[in-house]
Parts: sequence; structure tokens; C-alpha cells
Amino acid sequence: MATTLRVIVDQMVTPLPNGISRYAEELTRALIQTAPKGCAVEGIVSALPPEKVAAIEDALPGLAELHRTTLPRRELSAAWQLGIVPSFGSGMIHSPSLLAPLHRHDREFDATQMVVTIHDTLAWTHPKSFTPTSVAWHKAMLKRAKKHADAIVVPTHAVAEQLSELADFGDRVRVIPGAVASDLKLPADAEWRASKLDLPQEYILAVGSLDPRRGITPLINGLGNGGAPDLALLILGPDTWGEISLAVVADEAGLPEDRVRALGYLSDEDLAVVLARASVFVYPSLQEGFGLPLIEAFSFGTPVVHSDDPALMEVAGGAGIAVERGKKGYGERLADAVASVLSDSERAGRMRIVGQDRARAFSWRDSAERVWALHADL
Repeated sequence: MATTLRVIVDQMVTPLPNGISRYAEELTRALIQTAPKGCAVEGIVSALPPEKVAAIEDALPGLAELHRTTLPRRELSAAWQLGIVPSFGSGMIHSPSLLAPLHRHDREFDATQMVVTIHDTLAWTHPKSFTPTSVAWHKAMLKRAKKHADAIVVPTHAVAEQLSELADFGDRVRVIPGAVASDLKLPADAEWRASKLDLPQEYILAVGSLDPRRGITPLINGLGNGGAPDLALLILGPDTWGEISLAVVADEAGLPEDRVRALGYLSDEDLAVVLARASVFVYPSLQEGFGLPLIEAFSFGTPVVHSDDPALMEVAGGAGIAVERGKKGYGERLADAVASVLSDSERAGRMRIVGQDRARAFSWRDSAERVWALHADL
């Protein structure tokens, strides 16, 4: 009889692609590819429309079966928050997020084991970055995980430490990082894409929204103070956050309006082109759980400047330039670090090599094998 690992893959089809949807897809694909002999991978989704079910099946070749629950996602996540679990909530279950059918079970008696993933503690440390509903849901699901999860996967030791301040999970926490998406490669039509995106010859690239946690405003202010060469700043993310727009922030920083531009959300092909051509990549976020964009930039040999957030320090492993956070002078320190890369081609060259080397330390295959080993240990 085959051993079956059921993965909650509902997150793959969120309205806006995000880190967790990417993580769910890549990890599940790698779990299918690394399944030990006699093991199969199945998926669990909410009551999605047929076209979304088909999209998931297309993205996950080799998936043994896809179980559709009777509830749409909103109702399913509310039911699971209350511990109301459907019939297939037994056996080996792995969730790439906190969305999981967590309930009382007996690992010895019915061979049920539940593993959930906690990507960060932002709902606790930066609640204003989320809707009140989302914050309440995360807090409720963490309580359920503390009671019923057999193991908790986190992407970094930094998150493991932050989590230990919220709840005592004993020895149930395992650190298993993510990696760069398998499709993130330079396309053959890179030149055409660069001109379609109107990319300048040289530019500074950053990631994030104007949410204060993401550190984009201090970066723009720092560049406005003349701390770095006069290059355009392109931002992977939206143009506005609430009532604030990039144009207003740039204007207040004294930058001309063509100097700062939001690229929005890009396809993998466009993202690869934008990352590969950047003179320097800046990740000014004040707190992250992992920081995938950092490894993505490393993988293209782009020099990286990042904040000294513990998770980013851990993931960068010394391959980027770390900048001390803190209200006073953070923007100027970021701009100085950017200038130090742009003004020293030898240093930039060394950073390219070290960064590519660092990116190789992360692979989905390795992560999936560690997940299989975790379930085997349980």
C-alpha cells in the first residue's frame, strides 16, 4: 500500500500571486519529484471552480489526486479555524501555510500527522500591514497549531526564535528554507522585454510597497539627499499604499518624477530580465521571514544591499551589504551603501560572484527531501 502525503495546495491560486502561493507550488512540485519509493503526493483544495482546479493540476504533473472540499476558501478557512474538519483530515498532511485541518488526533492510533508552515511573525509584530481579519485568523490558527500540529516548519532560525516568544512549541520546530522558482530564468527574448518595460541602461532596483515595514520611503528619502548616483529607482511592487503614492513620496524627497517608478507585479520572464539588468538590488525591509527576492537577485549575479533584519542576514550569509535599521539616518545609510557598490566596479564584481555562490545553497529539491525526512521522523 502506498504511503500518501496530502498537501494543502489551495494557496496556489490566490487572487494576487505572493510568496506563499509561489512557495506552495514549488514545494509541492519538488515533493512529487523527490517522493520516496512507494510514496505518493495528493493535493487538497477548497471548492474552487473547474478552471482553477485544472490550473493546479497542470502546474503539478505527477500529483496522484486532487481532493476538492465542499467549502469555498473563505468558509473553509473559517471552518478550520473552528476545528471543523472534513473526512480526509487524516493521514499525513503537510500545509505550506497555517491553513490546515488542525484537530485532535492520535499519531499512533490512526497514523495522522499534521505539519504546518509559519513563514513569519508579522501578524504580531506589524499588524498594520494586514487586515484585522487576517491578524485575528493568524492568531487563532497559531493557537490551534500549538495544540494540534506535530511539527512546525519555518524558513529561518530567525523566525524560529521570534516564534518561541509567541508560543512554546518545544522541539517541534524545524527550519527548512525555500529557494528560487524553477521558472525564473532569463528568456530568449530578453532584449525585447527590456524595451517593452522601458528599462534604463542602468538603474537601482528595490522590492516592496509603501507599507512602512518595507522601508521604501526611507530609501527614496536617502536617494533624494544626494547619497547615491543619479540613477532611476525601479520598484517591484504597487504604485500606491492606502492614500500614499510613490510620486508624492518622491516629490517630497526632492526627486524628479521620472526618477522613481513602480513596475507592479511581473511575470517570471519579465522579473528575470529586470533582476539581471539592475546595477544594484536593494531590500530595505524592516522585517521578513525569509526574503526570497534577495536570493533571486543573487542568482542573477546582481549586487545586493539589504537591511540588518535577522532573517535577511541569515539568508544573505554575508554575500550582500547589510545596513543597520533604525529611524535615524536609515535612508542615508541605504543610499551610502548603494553608492559604495555603484562607485566601485571591483567590489560590484566580487559581489556578483559571491552572490551567485550563495544562491546555490538553496534548492527546492533539498527542501522537499527535508520535508519527507521530517514526516518519516514523525
